Amino acid sequence: MANINLKEITLIVGVVTACYWNSLFCGFVFDDVSAILDNKDLHPSTPLKTLFQNDFWGTPMSEERSHKSYRPLTVLTFRLNYLLSELKPMSYHLLNMIFHAVVSVIFLKVCKLFLGNKSSVIASLLFAVHPIHTEAVTGVVGRAELLSSIFFLAAFLSYTRSKGPDNSIIWTPIALTVFLVAVATLCKEQGITVVGICCVYEVFIAQGYTLPLLCTTAGQFLRGKGSIPFSMLQTLVKLIVLMFSTLLLVVIRVQVIQSQLPVFTRFDNPAAVSPTPTRQLTFNYLLPVNAWLLLNPSELCCDWTMGTIPLIESLLDIRNLATFTFFCFLGMLGVFSIRYSGDSSKTVLMALCLMALPFIPASNLFFPVGFVVAERVLYVPSMGFCILVAHGWQKISTKSVFKKLSWICLSMVILTHSLKTFHRNWDWESEYTLFMSALKVNKNNAKLWNNVGHALENEKNFERALKYFLQATHVQPDDIGAHMNVGRTYKNLNRTKEAEESYMMAKSLMPQIIPGKKYAARIAPNHLNVYINLANLIRANESRLEEADQLYRQAISMRPDFKQAYISRGELLLKMNKPLKAKEAYLKALELDRNNADLWYNLAIVHIELKEPNEALKNFNRALELNPKHKLALFNSAIVMQESGEVKLRPEARKRLLSYINEEPLDANGYFNLGMLAMDDKKDNEAEIWMKKAIKLQADFRSALFNLALLYSQTAKELKALPILEELLRYYPDHIKGLILKGDILMNQKKDILGAKKCFERILEMDPSNVQGKHNLCVVYFEEKDLLKAERCLLETLALAPHEEYIQRHLNIVRDKISSSSFIEPIFPTSKISSVEGKKIPTESVKEIRGESRQTQIVKTSDNKSQSKSNKQLGKNGDEETPHKTTKDIKEIEKKRVAALKRLEEIERILNGE
Repeated sequence: MANINLKEITLIVGVVTACYWNSLFCGFVFDDVSAILDNKDLHPSTPLKTLFQNDFWGTPMSEERSHKSYRPLTVLTFRLNYLLSELKPMSYHLLNMIFHAVVSVIFLKVCKLFLGNKSSVIASLLFAVHPIHTEAVTGVVGRAELLSSIFFLAAFLSYTRSKGPDNSIIWTPIALTVFLVAVATLCKEQGITVVGICCVYEVFIAQGYTLPLLCTTAGQFLRGKGSIPFSMLQTLVKLIVLMFSTLLLVVIRVQVIQSQLPVFTRFDNPAAVSPTPTRQLTFNYLLPVNAWLLLNPSELCCDWTMGTIPLIESLLDIRNLATFTFFCFLGMLGVFSIRYSGDSSKTVLMALCLMALPFIPASNLFFPVGFVVAERVLYVPSMGFCILVAHGWQKISTKSVFKKLSWICLSMVILTHSLKTFHRNWDWESEYTLFMSALKVNKNNAKLWNNVGHALENEKNFERALKYFLQATHVQPDDIGAHMNVGRTYKNLNRTKEAEESYMMAKSLMPQIIPGKKYAARIAPNHLNVYINLANLIRANESRLEEADQLYRQAISMRPDFKQAYISRGELLLKMNKPLKAKEAYLKALELDRNNADLWYNLAIVHIELKEPNEALKNFNRALELNPKHKLALFNSAIVMQESGEVKLRPEARKRLLSYINEEPLDANGYFNLGMLAMDDKKDNEAEIWMKKAIKLQADFRSALFNLALLYSQTAKELKALPILEELLRYYPDHIKGLILKGDILMNQKKDILGAKKCFERILEMDPSNVQGKHNLCVVYFEEKDLLKAERCLLETLALAPHEEYIQRHLNIVRDKISSSSFIEPIFPTSKISSVEGKKIPTESVKEIRGESRQTQIVKTSDNKSQSKSNKQLGKNGDEETPHKTTKDIKEIEKKRVAALKRLEEIERILNGE
């Protein structure tokens, strides 16, 4: 085995870097969204053991919707990236580029087993620059191919050392091979196919057997004319060990997927559900299609599903000729490689094995896969192709007449491939660029039209997105997901009638229930979201809530483990004022997923509706145990603690609010509630700071403006309160409590009786029965020395509040003054307690229920995107005032009322001339 030198390594790494450096500036696109952005297994808070229980996309292997792609070691490298740079894509792309360089260098070492030094370098260069690898290298999810290939090649190299000088067996390399095969399989399933390559290598390369020799030996043994040679017995022992190890790995793998194959739809792989002979003809035709992509990678596409390659439904289809030609050429190479014992035949044989065996898992021969063609699965097969090309070049270049021409052609191939790869990388810059480049190659794939629409939708360009979604329905009229996308876009454009029609069309395309056949196994789980989306649309109409509930129940009846249906139904039941039934819905969802922090949060909100704050707090705490950074649980649990009035809970409430503003630094509600807590603790300076921060973030934050003004008025800073109140009333001119507080300050501090009078008159224009405003206007009349008008005013006020003793007392004072001949000053001032009842008016607690992925107000399940990886749910924080007062607030009010009564007694003494 020839060694590789530093110059060769430098050349390979330099070429890889030159071809792929621009991939560092690409983002997360297509499948990267599910595998990286939406995959909770990358987060440090997720236990490491979960990586070995979930599939590549973070879905538990036990769930039917799982793709059964078990690649925990690949996910572990994603997690390493997340630790280093969280979700910044550059580090992910950089590691992919490094892995591709490593594979290219190891492949060079493998090539030197069968080719000369020069040809080996050429094969490695061709592999390094081949454009078919762009999806595996530039697409982050392609790392599964890269990692698996590293251990795949390492396992093969290890096995080549298992033959001793006297044809003895060296067991250490064999044991290492078995271990590396297991590791390669944990990176991607095709890693196990290296065992087949090792077997072929052992028989035809290491031992030098040919097919005629094997047939002759077997014939003689069966006729009893000879025995099996000892070397052949040794070979047989090695093969048995390899096959037994492989069988063990297969058994373990089957146990991991719980003997269940993934569920795919006819849109993913139309040929898989086609009848005979369409299925066989189409699957066989796909082999020359893949070979053509290796030979001529000029038109590459990120998605070959749906109608990309039309089905071959007849033997007369001209494409069958390509299949026939391909198998004839492959058969000729195969016969040549196993019939003769020369070095050339050995090289061809190993090249064919590298092309064919790793491709078997994606060939649909043993089980259907979820795609028609996938460029990234050609990563390892391309190694065999590159060896064949390099070997052919070697044969041609040795002839002097073709030597110069062969070098020119080779240089052109490497140069054009390098430029194509570099240019192709830019297609992966964003989802829009990726899917638009795919549409240039293939316009018969509805999924591509859908995904361009999704990319535009993410940019809020709904009008353009609608055009692509509609085109998807024209390309594939029975595509349920396309009609769902049209409906969602119409909804975003506030065209509810068209949206409902589109959802109804999607619903009509759903498969009908067949007695005795499991419904969920015949439909993509995300297609059931049509019921969720339609229900979400029609429940905006209060008269159709029961109809919406019927749709949720229909989805649940079709798929009892449809968790999102329970979540959405729970939110609807809350809206219908049925909290007990909502509780049942969330408990059912928790039976399906007890580790979902959002569900515990939702249940906590139900308990708040049921006036059970203690139970709500327990469920908030459970949500935070599962996700310590659950923003809404942090916020709302702090509010529950604050409203409980328990002093011992305030430090924890403050801690949670601080965590919340750390996660949501631009949400004014967090700062406002920290200010309220500080006011509870009599930390006036701190409260002022938090209130100002809230107002800085949200200039029209009504509750923050009012309570900051109230804070100033209670700390003898009434003049600082006035500009705050002016700002409040500029945004909310009908704010009654703001007008009362402003009138009180103008009356008692500024001595601006006219300004105060305008405030109180404005209050009575809005609410003629407002006792506080009415009484204070009476005080103004008294200050203006209009005693008769003050008397009439107090009589009207007393009629509104006949049990208020202080009003009757003031009336008596005024009447005494009327009957008296003198009028003594100081004049009757307003009572502060009459102006503002209570210490502060807290904002209404934000009560939001989370859906599957994004923040919502109450529970709003978004319109689910078919063939897209993200669900968007938006909400808003409330800052409304509420009449609800805690026990502490009531005590403060009573304390102020007592103080006010004492003040009134002083006023009476003054007026009576005492």
